[in-house]
Amino acid sequence: MARVVFVTGGARSGKSAYAERRAAQAGEAVTYVATAVAFDAEMQDRIGRHRADRPAGWVTVEEPVDVPAAVRGAGTPVVLLDCLGVWVNNLMFHDWPDDRILQAAADLLAAARARSGTVILVTNEVGFGIVPDGALSRRYRDVLGWVNQRCAHGSDEAALVVSGLPLTLKGVS
Repeated sequence: MARVVFVTGGARSGKSAYAERRAAQAGEAVTYVATAVAFDAEMQDRIGRHRADRPAGWVTVEEPVDVPAAVRGAGTPVVLLDCLGVWVNNLMFHDWPDDRILQAAADLLAAARARSGTVILVTNEVGFGIVPDGALSRRYRDVLGWVNQRCAHGSDEAALVVSGLPLTLKGVS
């Protein structure tokens, strides 16, 4: 059974860098599951920079929707999934209802638990700000919050990264 590590934080908090350090410290092969889609030139550049920053030996799987299958199919002892927030956005873009998204999150956690090794889940913490003024933004905040709660509760470790510093929420970090 896998060790599941949940990493959350705000935008540019250092959560991805922290998760990447954790993956590298395992000393084993890593599959990086990327959920982002390049809808414009800026996002293409951003994805390109992320690809270039990853260690050469890491396997990258780009999967914006069927993330549980990507985790199940990863052929390495360590899986780093970055990120749940973008994944939830992708599912909403494809008009998935909330209950289907929450079931997909449960499927992801089951896929992670079924593995041996380590699975690191990175996400955005979007609940610290004001209540968004638009219905779609409020729905996104709510659904991602529910997904994050389920994944955090189902993890062995959880960390909140603020200004590049991890704060242990659960387990050892």
